[in-house]
Amino acid sequence: MTINITMPALSPTMEEGNLAKWLVKEGDTVSAGDVIAEIETDKATMEVESIDEGTVGKILVEEGSQGVKVNSVIAVLLEEGESADDIPSDAGSASAAPKEDKPEAKAEEKPAAKEEAKPEPKAEAAPAPQAASKKEGERQFASPLARRLAKENSIDLGVVVGSGPKGRVVKRDIEKVLREGIPQAAPAAAQKGAQLATGMSDAQVTALYEEGTYDAVPNDGMRKTIAARLTEAKQTVPHFYLSMDCKLDNLLEARANINAQAKKDENGKPEFKLSVNDFIVKAWAIALQQIPTANATWAGESTLLHHHSDVAVAVAVPGGLFTPVVKKAEQKSLRQISEEVKDFAKRAKTKKLAPHEYQGGSTAVSNLGMYGISHFSAVINPPHGTILAIGAGEERVVVENGEITVGNFMTVTLSCDHRSVDGALGAEVLGVFKSLIENPVMMLA
Repeated sequence: MTINITMPALSPTMEEGNLAKWLVKEGDTVSAGDVIAEIETDKATMEVESIDEGTVGKILVEEGSQGVKVNSVIAVLLEEGESADDIPSDAGSASAAPKEDKPEAKAEEKPAAKEEAKPEPKAEAAPAPQAASKKEGERQFASPLARRLAKENSIDLGVVVGSGPKGRVVKRDIEKVLREGIPQAAPAAAQKGAQLATGMSDAQVTALYEEGTYDAVPNDGMRKTIAARLTEAKQTVPHFYLSMDCKLDNLLEARANINAQAKKDENGKPEFKLSVNDFIVKAWAIALQQIPTANATWAGESTLLHHHSDVAVAVAVPGGLFTPVVKKAEQKSLRQISEEVKDFAKRAKTKKLAPHEYQGGSTAVSNLGMYGISHFSAVINPPHGTILAIGAGEERVVVENGEITVGNFMTVTLSCDHRSVDGALGAEVLGVFKSLIENPVMMLA
């Protein structure tokens, strides 16, 4: 009996994904556990393994297909003794296209002959362009053939006006773009966004576009997810902010001493090198353990008090950021935290993080000190209850015991969700963090 390979759910909230690449072809023999494809979500590229052994009898979803629904059939495996004739004729009939796209076969086949017979003006006046009326962030529907042709010719489907059912992009739309090019006014959604942001009329925005005043860069899945989540955060989470200066001299000395003791390999390279950020993650994790009621997140009917300090660390990547989570950070050594964060950062840049690695947690640390930013307030990333923003460490002139001295300081700002963390509670946990940063030996106590 043939075996269906389906689009996996790579996270609890995943509803669809993009089939980025096939690593096998029809006729290949695979074993259980062999990697056969790569799937893209909004933030990660994941490998799909074969669920059984057999021969790849039929690939039902083409490489590069977008919006493939979870649990839809993407390929069929043949068991020993079976052939392609054993594959059911309806296998994968609902694989990639939404139900409303089923009329595509008729839309692809019949109009082709009619278009050649019709006079040119009528062909142009056929279906009204749909792109201008598409809602912000709405997915552009397209037939698999149109998607393939668009990919082969580096055409952005987001700027193609679809003439198929419900504005779907079909083969003839791509062929028209290849013949005539993309109309100058095509990025209607981008123009509408510019009009809303500037208050200018549609005609003014169109004129600016035609003059080459701006470029319309389509937003990818990551950018849209960041926009949606942080818009939700600022609209629904009642933020308040607490800032404090922390003296770094003892921490910098401890860091230098520890790094100096690191063993060297045969090339003279140290086995590890701790960063200031590693101390920050550790200190924040311990502070939340010492003030457990601050290690909280809002859950509507209840407030969740987390047993462990699962600290997300903001990692900047081209086009956005990831927040991989250091689980049980309070139990890990500085070296373990350092190695884990470095591994996360490396894999984040190639979108190789698994969803479970950047989901969850109760808090986060965002450090812009390396960019010279002395102070900023970060936006809480739901469902977290807090986020700690770290400014640059810098020399400052201060007064201590009535004398003017120079020391190394950094400013940190704690953003709190007022529903779960009140002002006095936030101040208390931030005070513990300051004490640990200024006396790093206490992290070992």
